Order: sequence, then C-alpha cells, then structure tokens
Amino acid sequence: MKLGIISDIHGDCTALETVLDRLENGHQVDHILCAGDLVGRGPEPERVVQAIRERGIFTVRGNHDEWSYGMSQESKLYLKALPLDWRGRFDGMTVFMCHGKPGNNLWGLYRDHISDTLLNMMLASLQVDILVTGHTHMPLFVRVKHGVVVNPGSLYTFDNVRPSSHTYGVLHLPDLHFELFDLMREPGEPVRL
Repeated sequence: MKLGIISDIHGDCTALETVLDRLENGHQVDHILCAGDLVGRGPEPERVVQAIRERGIFTVRGNHDEWSYGMSQESKLYLKALPLDWRGRFDGMTVFMCHGKPGNNLWGLYRDHISDTLLNMMLASLQVDILVTGHTHMPLFVRVKHGVVVNPGSLYTFDNVRPSSHTYGVLHLPDLHFELFDLMREPGEPVRL
C-alpha cells in the first residue's frame, strides 16, 4: 500500500493540482494524507479547500487554517471543523497525524531540536507506528525503534523569506519506506533526505 503525504499548501492551488495528479496518476497511491496549512499566503485558498474536500483527503488543521480570512462561510466552517490530531489505520499500521506536534499546531518538530529518544517516547505514548507532521516546511524522515516520523515538507512555491522545500512524499506500507519528491523536478525522480 502507498500513502501520499502532503503538507503546507498555503493556498497554492497550482502546486496542489500538480502534486495530486502525480500522486493519483503517477505514483498511484491508495490514500492521501494532508498535515495541514491548506490556506494562508497563497493566492487561491478557496480552490485549495475545494480540491481537498472533493477528494475526501484526510486532513488536520494547521495554524494558518485557524485564520481563514476572506473565504466563503462554507470553507471557514470546513477549516474550523478539521481536527488538530487525526488517527487512522492502513495495512495493519497505525498512523497519527498532526500539523506541528501532537496536540499543538504552532510548534514543529525540527530535526536539530529532537532526539531519537524523544521520537520513540512520542510514538510509544501515542501507540502508533507512524507520526506524520508538517509546519516546518522542511522534509523529515526518521526511523526509530517504535516506528517512523515523516514530514513531507511544503508544497507552496511562491516567494517568501521562509525556506520552502517544494516537496511531497510517498510512504510505502508495511515496510515503512519513504520517498521524497521535489515539485520542481521531473515526476518520479525522488530526492535524497
């Protein structure tokens, strides 16, 4: 089974549509997970929300999703109703997804600020095999004793002072092999983490 993993779209519908096409038609994933921040900064937040809703993509609420200014009432209600944390089960593996870290969408898991011990404790405490996060805009894949922690980086591609990876990922189950793909490269050409 293959899970497509995306995060931090920030209203960039062009990037989202490109990645959804790659995930659905190129990588042929079974499900897509989105670790939040559908809106904020980008030019087409309404179209992003509509695309995510139409496909029924499993999604959590990012910090930017809290401030859905200038959007339709329907989209505002959708964003407000997104969970901070989400659990699912695929191919015998348990997944926990959040935007930043469990229970908080404002603080992220940066590799230079976390240890394998902390990640093992998180996975054991959550009783999951896979922790999916976003928020940092930088990819992360760490395999520890209790499972894996995955951050696909960010999709948004417009100019900003904050670094952006322009990446998405495919997680293969049950072997927990993760491939990272750059939106700016040719489809199917993985990048190294």
